[in-house]
Amino acid sequence: MSRRAARLRATALLLPALVPTAIVLIAGLGTVALQAFGLMPLVGEPAFSTQTFTAQGDDLITATLLSLAIAASSTILASFIGLAAALAIVANGRVVTALATLTIPIPHLIGAAAIGLLLSDAGLLARIFRMDSATWPQLVGGRWWIAVIAEFTWKESAFIALVVAAALATRVTGYSEAAAVLGAGRWQRFRLVTLPLATPALAAAAMITFVYSFGSFEVARLLGRPHPEPLPVMAVRLFSAIDLAARPNAAAAASVSVALCLVTLAAALFVLRRSSLWR
Repeated sequence: MSRRAARLRATALLLPALVPTAIVLIAGLGTVALQAFGLMPLVGEPAFSTQTFTAQGDDLITATLLSLAIAASSTILASFIGLAAALAIVANGRVVTALATLTIPIPHLIGAAAIGLLLSDAGLLARIFRMDSATWPQLVGGRWWIAVIAEFTWKESAFIALVVAAALATRVTGYSEAAAVLGAGRWQRFRLVTLPLATPALAAAAMITFVYSFGSFEVARLLGRPHPEPLPVMAVRLFSAIDLAARPNAAAAASVSVALCLVTLAAALFVLRRSSLWR
């Protein structure tokens, strides 16, 4: 079977799952965009407008920047920890493999509750160190969103570790041994062999982590401050408000979130596909 025929066959096998998913996504995102630009109002005549994007004033910009900061910090930390864990897994780290595998099925909502019980001023760590609420740092609901970033880092580092370990498992040993025979030291093998082999999988997993962290609602809502609020929290709050006139503003916030995620994915894929490491 030729390569083209194999691709066509793979595409045909994916169509039964791909078509319904695409219909749901396009319909949902289209509805949100139409509401955000005033083309599907709850009351009145449709008219193109960008008023929903300015109705919140500077709060929409603040929420966007805050979401970007949380997602970027979580992704960077999770990437470093995930890469280190992946190297331990490849080196027959069965304990690390078990911990990562057990972490993946835990829902983020449960993870957020666990992090809250661990890091709050009346939580487990405060009791272990025998510190009262006046001296314990405000990790939950504090200024720097430490508990939110910690939850994303913990959960997503396990995901990144398993993805990178799967990419390295079949190739890194042979190349690393060949480099060692040629006289390469441990650091040289890591820099010239392991890291280039891990980069495509690490970048792909980091993209997914960034998009998820940027769009997640429940973790920031449970562990973060009431104000300022990240973009997904703002969108859900406006959508669930008693005043139905706030629905278009919620659609505007959701549209900004989706647009930024799509731009991030497109830019990352463009850079990766132009890189020799991807090939």
